Parts: sequence; C-alpha cells; structure tokens
Amino acid sequence: MKAVLFEKFQEAPKLTTVADPTPEPHGVVLRVAATGVCRSDWHGWMGHDSDVELPHVPGHELAGVVEAVGRDVRHWKPGDKVTVPFICGCGSCSECHSGNQQVCLHQEQPGFTHWGSFAEYVPIHQADLNLVALPETMDFATAASLGCRFATSFRAVIDQGKVSAGQWVAVHGCGGVGLSAVMIAAAAGANVIGVDLDPAKLALAKALGAVAVLDGMNADVPAAIREITKGGAHVSLDALGHPVTMTNSILCLRPRGKHVQVGLMLGEHAAPAIPMPKIVGQEIELLGSHGMQAHRYGAMLDMVASGRLDPARLVGQQISLAEAPQALMEMDKFRSVGATVITRF
Repeated sequence: MKAVLFEKFQEAPKLTTVADPTPEPHGVVLRVAATGVCRSDWHGWMGHDSDVELPHVPGHELAGVVEAVGRDVRHWKPGDKVTVPFICGCGSCSECHSGNQQVCLHQEQPGFTHWGSFAEYVPIHQADLNLVALPETMDFATAASLGCRFATSFRAVIDQGKVSAGQWVAVHGCGGVGLSAVMIAAAAGANVIGVDLDPAKLALAKALGAVAVLDGMNADVPAAIREITKGGAHVSLDALGHPVTMTNSILCLRPRGKHVQVGLMLGEHAAPAIPMPKIVGQEIELLGSHGMQAHRYGAMLDMVASGRLDPARLVGQQISLAEAPQALMEMDKFRSVGATVITRF
C-alpha cells in the first residue's frame, strides 16, 4: 500500500510503499477514505510522543470502510462505513470496564502506538469495542474529524465542562478543536467567546455561533473576557496548548469556574507555570479532556442528525496523500482555516 513514512524525527516524511496490514483476531483493517492532518500528528513527527517508534506512519483522525475482519470480530463486516476514536480501549482494564475507554490503561492509538492512517489501509484493535458506525449520508471528509477534533471537543464541552444554556464559555485557539468547541457550546445554548490571532478564524467562529471574538494579541485577554461577561467565563477551554492560552483561560474565569485543557502541551511546554493563587482563592476547577469513548458517539451523532451540529462546516482544504508530508510539517504555522483532510489516495 501507499503510505507516508518518516524514519527520523523532524526530517521530511516521504510517500512510499509498505506492506499491507492484516487484522488481528480481535481487529479489522480499514480502507482509509479520509484522514485529517492534526497538530497531534505534528507532535508525533517532532518526537514529542514517547509512544512513537521509528520508522513510523502517522495519522489518527480517520474514516473509512471495513476491508478485512479478524476471526473473533462479531459486530462488523467488510463494507461497513465507520470511524474510530483516536484512543482505542483494550476492553479488559478497570477504566474500560467503567466505560472510560478514553483513559484506558492499555490504550492503542493509531498513528502513535502503531502505524496510522496516512496510508491506504490501517489496522484497528478491539473492533467490537472501538468502531463507530457512520450514517450513510455523511461524507468521509466530515466523518474523519469525528475521530479526534470534533469528538474531543464534544467531550470537553459537554462531558467535562458540563456547559449549559446561558453560561459564558471562552475558547482560546480557533483551530479545528477550538472551532468545534465554539459550535458545540453554542448548540448547547452557551454564550461563546472565541479568541485567536487569525481574523479569518475569528470570522468563522462568529459564523459558527460565537457572540463575541477577541484578538489574541489583546494586551489583556482575561480582562477583556471578564468585561464582556460581567465577571468572567463559567467555562474556558485552552484548545491550542500553549502556556499563554492556558494561563489566559484560567485567569478569565469567574469564581468556581472550570478550565478545560484540551490542547496538548508537550515538548518545551510540558510543565507550564500555573496561576495557583487564582485556582485556590476562587476554587477554580482544572479539568483535562482527552478524546471520547465510542459509546458516547451516539449522542453527538444524534445532534448532527437533528441539524444542531454541522461538522461539515469545519472541513477546510482537502488534499492528496502526496501532499500530506508538507501539510504535516507546516502544522505549527497554523495557516489553515478549518480541518485539512486527506481525501485522495
């Protein structure tokens, strides 16, 4: 099969030919129809993720069709249209037994713990636990975002942040995750403020339901948010993963507010200073959010089917597999508006 492979961290990946995967007894092989280019993939290529072993094929945000099925798989067959959470549970640990596969103690992640979806085919573990059926009416480019960005934002806003109607929600960073969070929080009835450096991304945030947007270069973003909200946000998300956006997210909250850290903070940003006096004195909650379990996709897909959510609006540039290496290397430049998706293989 054709695949994008890198043999050294921070060196240009190449489009090459590698052996086709075969399914494990409990797994499947998917024919990849679309896969997003995500900043998490960039972190893996940079060498920030200890799970990545070289040589490596990145890609974790995917949708496709079941191509081959392992002998122990009961619920899926060739031809099924599916996506998969980027965190695949093992099905045997205490977290999986409690329904929290997103923090599985023995998790597998395509594109990190094993070769991923920047390829014509990708193997998926524990298929009966981890695969998610897709509506026939949903196109693959839209479906690809459900495996990471959109689902991650859904859990961050709905399950972790517990956002409700009338609350003020600040979203710091309006890339794929941030714009998804804007749409989802607005659909939940919240008043959303989007923060970013790019006017085009702020314009899209407004179009997706933000009641206000702020230039991240503002001298005092937290003060501006406290002014707009008359006291501070109830929930604030760092959707970028940077010490500045994390700090702004915490400082913009009202007393007893919730900060949700969604953006990964790795490499030189892995241990940022945290404004602890604010957290202690105002009883701020700090919450992490990392993916979403397959069994929670139904609630999200119901909102898509009803028209309350429209992830298709977040699809940006569609590229070929041959263009993926350049797109991956440029992820830290934040040039794209919406999600860049590989749809031509």
